[in-house]
Amino acid sequence: MKKLIRFLFFSCIIGTTLFQSCTKDPDKPTWPLSALIFHSVNDKQVAFTALTHSATSWSWDFGDGKTSSEKDPVHVYEVGGYYKAKLTASDGSGNSTTQEVSLAISLTPYALLTGDHTLPGYKGKTWKLTTNHTTNTDYLANCDAALTTAKGTPKPLPNGVFGQLGMPESYKDEFTFNYDGSYIHNNTNNNGTSFSGLINQVVLNGGKDITNMSGKDYGMCIAKYTPETDAKFTFVAKEDLTIASVYGAGGKLTFKDVSTLDFTGTEFIGFRDVQRKIILNKITDNSMQLIMFMAAGQSYFPANTHALILSFEVVK
Repeated sequence: MKKLIRFLFFSCIIGTTLFQSCTKDPDKPTWPLSALIFHSVNDKQVAFTALTHSATSWSWDFGDGKTSSEKDPVHVYEVGGYYKAKLTASDGSGNSTTQEVSLAISLTPYALLTGDHTLPGYKGKTWKLTTNHTTNTDYLANCDAALTTAKGTPKPLPNGVFGQLGMPESYKDEFTFNYDGSYIHNNTNNNGTSFSGLINQVVLNGGKDITNMSGKDYGMCIAKYTPETDAKFTFVAKEDLTIASVYGAGGKLTFKDVSTLDFTGTEFIGFRDVQRKIILNKITDNSMQLIMFMAAGQSYFPANTHALILSFEVVK
């Protein structure tokens, strides 16, 4: 009996010692605090997952003014655009680590136009007139309600058509849209000239700034232009745009529920004419098509007779 008691006693001591050594094993690895973000996007809804080690609390900043302390929150953005979501994970000792992820949520035309302003070193998004007119179905239109194809011109235009007409300068200007509404027009690669309406240049100053009249048969030219400093642009997602047109009743024509671009001072994009408020016809991340109006008949000036429906590409 005594032997049995001694055996049980020593068994308890050994068991306790082994248990303590296991719970305090100095060789057992301790995971440092770490965090990664996994996310999935469905329209404006984003499901976030915090992949963390040793964290005891989680703090999310979704980049739109909303926050969460859940580990794996689901967040719905009210407005599409570019956002930067931030996770701060903390452990029980007061240590913390932070991770960020950039999101493109149900991008609006404005976001597509101005680019991802959350990126480090963001300097706006720069566009130029593309030479690829065929793929984009660019054409010269009459300034009527249906924007019918101008007589004697193809639809779509041949690729690089303005270069074929002797105006390669048309493709060189660059136009930068910034998220804060500022606008930069760069024509230094074009020796300070830009693609312009011929009649408009004649009315402005007798045509003295015209440097290339190769497109005169179509009411186009290349003319000197000095871009404005501190220029701004305005984008309207949907409005009714009324312009002067030889095809409209009373000399006016209204395009309903269109997206528009307008500019301060004398600024413009692509093609300079008397009508500088234009229609943003369609836009993707890499391409956009604009409807720019042209007063090509001197006897009707300033009423528009035609429209240039041309596409632009992103400058990489």
